[in-house]
Parts: sequence; C-alpha cells; structure tokens
Amino acid sequence: MIRRSFFNPEIKNQNSKITNSPMSWSLLYLASEWSIRFIMLAYVPQRRSTAASRTWLLLIFLLPWPGLLLYAIFGRIYLPKRRIAIQKIASHRICEVQKKIAGRGMPPVNLPLRLASIVRFAQKLGDFEVTTGNSIELLPDYEESIARLISDIDTATHHVHLLFYIFEADATGRQMAETLLRAAARGVKCRVLMDAVGSKHGLRVFAPELTKGGIEVSAMMPVGFLRRSAARFDLRNHRKIAVIDGRTGYTGSQNIVDPGFVRDHPNEELMMRLTGPVVAQLQAVFLVDHYLETGLTIEEPELLPEWTVKGDTPAHLVPSGPGYQRQNGQELIVAMLYEARTRVVITTPYFIPDDPFLQAIRSATARGVEVHLIVSKHANQPFSQLAQRAYYEDLLDAGVEIHLYRPRFLHAKHISIDDEMAFIGSTNMDIRSFALNAEINVVVYDSTVVAQLQKIQERYFANSDRLTLDEWRCRPLSAKIAQNSARLADSLL
Repeated sequence: MIRRSFFNPEIKNQNSKITNSPMSWSLLYLASEWSIRFIMLAYVPQRRSTAASRTWLLLIFLLPWPGLLLYAIFGRIYLPKRRIAIQKIASHRICEVQKKIAGRGMPPVNLPLRLASIVRFAQKLGDFEVTTGNSIELLPDYEESIARLISDIDTATHHVHLLFYIFEADATGRQMAETLLRAAARGVKCRVLMDAVGSKHGLRVFAPELTKGGIEVSAMMPVGFLRRSAARFDLRNHRKIAVIDGRTGYTGSQNIVDPGFVRDHPNEELMMRLTGPVVAQLQAVFLVDHYLETGLTIEEPELLPEWTVKGDTPAHLVPSGPGYQRQNGQELIVAMLYEARTRVVITTPYFIPDDPFLQAIRSATARGVEVHLIVSKHANQPFSQLAQRAYYEDLLDAGVEIHLYRPRFLHAKHISIDDEMAFIGSTNMDIRSFALNAEINVVVYDSTVVAQLQKIQERYFANSDRLTLDEWRCRPLSAKIAQNSARLADSLL
C-alpha cells in the first residue's frame, strides 16, 4: 500500500502543491536571510575597523538581501588590478622624483628635535622628504585665489598642469577654460585632469572645446560596468592641484567652480600658492595621477626645472588614497594630535571621525591641550551633518570647544598644532575622505606660516557661534534620534 501511494498521481500532485506552496518559499527565503547573516558575520570584520564592521553588520542583519547587494557594491575598497599595478609603478616614480630633488643639494632642514618623529612618519607615509627653501602664501579669499591662478597661467611659457575634483561648466569654469585656451595658443602645453564624477558637466561641456584647442583633457577614475579599468563610483580623486612651468604651484580646498555652486551655501575656502622645491613634489603627484589615467610617461626636463630658494619654509607633501596601503591622512593627523602640547585648531566642512581620531582628541584634552573644532553652522549635505552632530556631545564633554561658522559654508580643511605645525589640503576629517578619496595635503613646519593660519582661524572664531554642552543637551529628542541614527551609518558617508 505504501508503494502504491508513493506512485499514486493524486498523492504526487499533493506533494507538488506542498513544495510550491507560499509557506515553503517563505521558509526558504527565511533560511537564506539567516545564512547571509551568519556568513557575513564571519566575513565582514576581516581587515576592517570595528566601526565599519558594526555599520555593515547592522544593515545586513536588518535587511539581509539589500544589505548584501550594497556590500557587494560598496563594502570593499575595490580597485581594478590594472590600477593597482600602475599605482605600484607610480609610487616608484615618486621615489625617482624625490631622488632628483634631493640630488640638487637642498639647504639643510633645521627643525626642533621633538618634531623629528612626525617628520619621519610623514615621509614614510607619503614618500616625500621635507624640503626647505619654500615660500607659502595662504589665499583665504575665493575670488582672489582664482584671479592669482589665472594670472600665473597667463604668464606660463612651457606648461600648465591642472588637476581638480570639480571643474564646473559655470562662469568660473568658463573663465579658466578661456585662460587655458590663451595659453595653448601661445604654445604652452596644457594638461587637465578632471574627476569623472565631480566634473562630469565640465567634461561634457569643456573637454571637446579644450581638446580642439590643443589641450589634453583626461577624466580621472571613470566609472561604468563595461569599462576595463573602471573604479567604484564612490572612489574619487578629490585633489586640487595646479602647477605652472614647474615653478609655481597651488593646492588646498578650492575647486574650479563658482562659490555658490551649492544653492544657498556659498563656499569659503583656503588655497596655498607655493614656490620652491615643494612644487616639484606637487608636480610628481600630478604626473603620477596622469600616468594612472593615461598610462603615458612624460619625459620633459622642463617639468622639474632647477629650483631656486624662494623662502625658508620647511614643508612636504603627504598624498593619500585607496592606492596606498595605509590611511595616510588619518594616521598622520592622529600622530600630530598626540604630539600636541598647548593648542590644536581643526577646521573642516565634514567631521565624522573614526575611533582612533576621537581617542587622540580625548587624549589631547586630557593632557591639558586646548582643542578647537571649527565647522559650518549651515550644511550642504544634511545627512552628513546629522551624523556629524551626533559627535558633538562627546566632544563637548571631553572639553573640545566647538565653533559654528555663520557667514558661509566653510569648505576649508586645515589643522594647526601648537605654533609649529600646520596640515593644509583637500582632506576632510571624515572616514570617507580618509579611506576612499585620493587627497593631497601639505605639512608645514614654520611658525610664521602657522601664525598666518592662526589669524585666519581667529577670524573664523569671531564669526562663529560657540556651542556649549548645556545648550546642546537641550536639543529636542527628535534631533537626538535623527543624529544618532545617522551616526550608525558613519562608515558609509
């Protein structure tokens, strides 16, 4: 009877109905969700910080399939193998340029003994040795910095190299494009690198026109599923670099874009005009990025001309990005915070620190160091600001003085340590900038330049509202919930 019932068509159909029932599919889906949770619980924490692991696992445990999909796209800092191979070659080129600079008999660098460990660490991270004979001019005025750059390009005789995250198709971008076309018409070789995402409009509008005028234009880190060397779209080249004739350089926080490119939030920036041997380091970073995008080596003696002493400021570059083995910007900032003795001022548009950064700040205040954080009162990225504000109570409780800058959206990125060191560049003080973006920073060991930076910071203080712990604790419960919820996604921002 059992055998007949096994082959009985009616019973077979009943078994089929059970197998295809909604209940069976629900159990299968439930089993798949728990499989994802257990597998990712073992996989996600590998070679990842506790904070980042927590964020991803929370998302995956709440939404297993959507979380798995997002993790597959964004979870690992993936670069194509071809770009990783080229990055290794490019790093060797930086070392070669460094040897050329050192071989020209640089003046001796005399720095306080207590800064020696920071100097060595910065050199190890970025491959560039500290040089003296430099002059650094700080340019806090938005329109003036664009005007100075255009003026220097108008006097160029051999080459102009520009690398910017945003080269926008607006009035400022048009002004810069016309300046480049004038230079190219004089026989100056112009090369322009624009980030494929940040400058997508500029590439579409200006690239054909500039190329027709004899200017080389390349998109950095192009995206697309079918591109052989495409990168993840959230891995961006966030650097801002200009080199004119290998003798004058610009870098900092400012892009080639109108200050009001984000509606109702006009930007305020800080750029630097550099002369001296440190410009050769800036040139080396440009040439490396150019090689990464084009695979072409530029061998022209005029790119690294004989330098002359322009000042007495010791400085060097510390580039960072996913191609490096370490988070150069984050590690150097943390080390500088531990060296601070009297005063630290951090200026940044986005402040979403990781645990080591927070611990270094707490350690500084516990040692009696006066720590100031200057951020904008107004935000151009509301969700990021929510996450940023979730850290305010911890910082205020630790003794950090928080200043909310009123006049504009303060997009400048710099740190002063005591009266001796400054860190100025394109790096935001957030996890995304530390881990995902290619950035460029100048570390300066000169009390005169630091004093100039401190004057700018004092102006920020005068135009800011100082936040108090009692005031912040009185914010509405709804704000606390929104901020703490956003903080859970700090590793994704």
